Amino acid sequence: GMVMNSDRFLRLRQVEDKIGFGKSWIYRQIQLQQFPPSIRLNSRHVAWLESEVDAWIHQRIRLTRDV
Repeated sequence: GMVMNSDRFLRLRQVEDKIGFGKSWIYRQIQLQQFPPSIRLNSRHVAWLESEVDAWIHQRIRLTRDV
């Protein structure tokens, strides 16, 4: 989808803090196409789009709450 101009990058530690899961779980879910993949920033660093992580959170809420 469209990326908002206000979007932010989150580093792995920030994603872990935000969703309450660690690195191995996050990367497993990416492999299973159940979590948004990271974006390569340069040769050594990756990040996630905050909007995609937020969308994942809201999808989990909808699946649980049936709203």
